[in-house]
Amino acid sequence: MTSPESALPPAGAPAGGPASASRPAGVPARAAAVLAVVAAALVAAFVIAPGPLAAAGSGGDLDGLRGSFAEYWAAGDRDLSPSLRRSVDYWLDYHLAKGAIAAALLVVLAALGVRLGRVYLRPGTLTAGRRAAVAGAAGFVTLLALFALVVVMANIQGAVAPFASLLPMLPGGVLAQPRQQLAGALHAGGDVSPALQAMIDDFGRYHVTMAVVASTVAAGFAALTVALWRRCRRTPRDDRRARRVWVALGAAAALVSLATLAVAVANTTVAADPAPALLAFFEGGW
Repeated sequence: MTSPESALPPAGAPAGGPASASRPAGVPARAAAVLAVVAAALVAAFVIAPGPLAAAGSGGDLDGLRGSFAEYWAAGDRDLSPSLRRSVDYWLDYHLAKGAIAAALLVVLAALGVRLGRVYLRPGTLTAGRRAAVAGAAGFVTLLALFALVVVMANIQGAVAPFASLLPMLPGGVLAQPRQQLAGALHAGGDVSPALQAMIDDFGRYHVTMAVVASTVAAGFAALTVALWRRCRRTPRDDRRARRVWVALGAAAALVSLATLAVAVANTTVAADPAPALLAFFEGGW
């Protein structure tokens, strides 16, 4: 006959038996699955939604961009023509939509990455094969999150200076006269029209924006690097798996910080004197 004491679970075992033992693993798995579905939906929205959202918000499009720019250049005024303004407003709304979706995707991927990391570091819950699969998934999510971060940065830049961001959409022949005028101004000391000066100013603003954004991101990743190295130092030496994770993440954060700092320096240099860089862009060298 079984004694009442023998029916109790061993010390440290879940009180609810096998059903309770599976619950801690099942809840994170469901949460990760939901986050993965949301991330996939946001990726689809990033591809499909910005164009229709921008058209609905601005009432414009890029169909007549070439003619609108030619009209603007012929007038020579600093203020954008009504038709070009509609295209620029469309491009602004396009960047806002893309940036918002990419920011939401970044948040979801960060949450998913944290959950995968916790599963990977939890002792004794995974086989070696499953742990390797979780590590691979976490690495993929991290790379996708970094891509989303770059997209957010680029779309902030495009939203702040949509006119400059729109210039690459123009065919080279349309920019021949601005290129000639700017080359003459830089090499022979000629004047520039108000329209060209507006392009130079917005091009400078375009790079100032990225310099500020990249500097902010570099500072954030530098702080994250310090936090991760401190976390590694506080981790017991016998927990080699966790220490490897913190070291790898700290090294990656340091590399991202240095890369974004280099981007900030490069954009600061261009912003200080945007005209030569704009000419290089007109000539196809930027």
